[in-house]
Amino acid sequence: MNLRLLMLPAIFLFAAGVNGQTDSVYTFSLKEAQEFALSNNRNVKSSQIDLQIAKKQIWETTAIGLPQFSVTGNYQHIFKVPEFSIPLTGLTQNPLVLNDVVQGFEQFESIGGLNQYYYEGPKIPLGAKDNTTFDFTLSQLIFSGEYIVGLQASRVYREFSEQQLKKTEKDIEESVAGSYYSVLILSRNIDILDESLEVLTKTHNEMNEMFRQGFVQETDADQIAIIHSQLENTIFTLKGQLDVSKKLFMMQLGLTFDNQLELTDSIEGLLLNTNLNLLDTASFDVNSNINYQLASTSTDLSKLSLRREKSKFLPSFAAFYQHEEQTNPAAFNFMPPDIVGLRMNFTIFSSGQRLSTVSQSQLAYDKAQLTQKNAEQGLIMQFETAKNNYITAMKTYETNLENFKLAKKIFDHSVISFKEGMATSLELTQNQRQYLMTESDYLNGIVKLLNAKAQLDNLLNWN
Repeated sequence: MNLRLLMLPAIFLFAAGVNGQTDSVYTFSLKEAQEFALSNNRNVKSSQIDLQIAKKQIWETTAIGLPQFSVTGNYQHIFKVPEFSIPLTGLTQNPLVLNDVVQGFEQFESIGGLNQYYYEGPKIPLGAKDNTTFDFTLSQLIFSGEYIVGLQASRVYREFSEQQLKKTEKDIEESVAGSYYSVLILSRNIDILDESLEVLTKTHNEMNEMFRQGFVQETDADQIAIIHSQLENTIFTLKGQLDVSKKLFMMQLGLTFDNQLELTDSIEGLLLNTNLNLLDTASFDVNSNINYQLASTSTDLSKLSLRREKSKFLPSFAAFYQHEEQTNPAAFNFMPPDIVGLRMNFTIFSSGQRLSTVSQSQLAYDKAQLTQKNAEQGLIMQFETAKNNYITAMKTYETNLENFKLAKKIFDHSVISFKEGMATSLELTQNQRQYLMTESDYLNGIVKLLNAKAQLDNLLNWN
């Protein structure tokens, strides 16, 4: 009983730990979120499995050229076993008794006073009625052009799988960054609107009190009520969008939706790394871009496929050793138990099938080269576009920031003026709409700037 009482706190602590695992709080900076996603994102794990499959395929192809040992068993039952007999001869003085003594007696003739007779000898079976045969075969490939090219292709395919994994990781890093920015921006938007709602709520209460005392008209109080309800509805909508963005972010990280998130990076901290001076050191090398590397490796695979089809015109050679064992061998067995040989496989005429296959592979290789060239030119254009978008987004952000500060200043002043009766409700509504519009433009400008920076980082391998 005392032992059980001592164990109770430990049991409760363990249960609390288990419950915490289903509703954990994860704290991430942007860099930590990207690193966590690279280890837990399902698409990354799927690409990692593809890489493991490619490694296994290398050994699968390699093993074709290594010694092969096989055992085959065969059981057979013969309903009627063929038989074979040898005619025999003999000499006798009394041929009349041959029919009683010799089975299968056929004829006799007299030779020097003795009678020579002929008769059918005993029947010998030419097989076994029931027999099991085991065949042991050891083979070794000596030469095969298709095997050599296939071994090269398997290694290039592994490189292709590694590049696919790297591309998936780069895409995940960019998408995680975009979701991280969205959560921060929506949270900031809600905070700004909450501050505005707090001011409007206070103004709304004051206007109602002033209306009851007869200092303002009812329409002025109603106008504030409309603005107040519209702002509440906007905040409610944004909170729904924030919840969806968090769920998308957790899915990208590989987390379940019953977890909670805390983001440690601030918008201001992320914006510190965004300046136009970064472009002074930007040097785009298309060969270092993962998309171009994939296109180049795909071209190499097409080239190897062409070589593989051409190699089928060459003969292949293999050596073998074969040993056979029977559980019930026949009396006469003319098959040797051990055989060593050399096997050649060479197709002399295929009605143009191989030529057609080679032509198709050649066309596929030509097409892959065109795709690679298009990828090169497209990436150069993509870099120029991303650089221009980054510059434009920076200029737009700076403009929107100044407009947002001015609109907030105007709106705050209009609220005070409206309370003092120096501004109409229409002016207050117009200034409030202007403030919300500039606030939306300001936050959207931040998103565009951060996303443009993330895209540029991806192209330049700055992540």
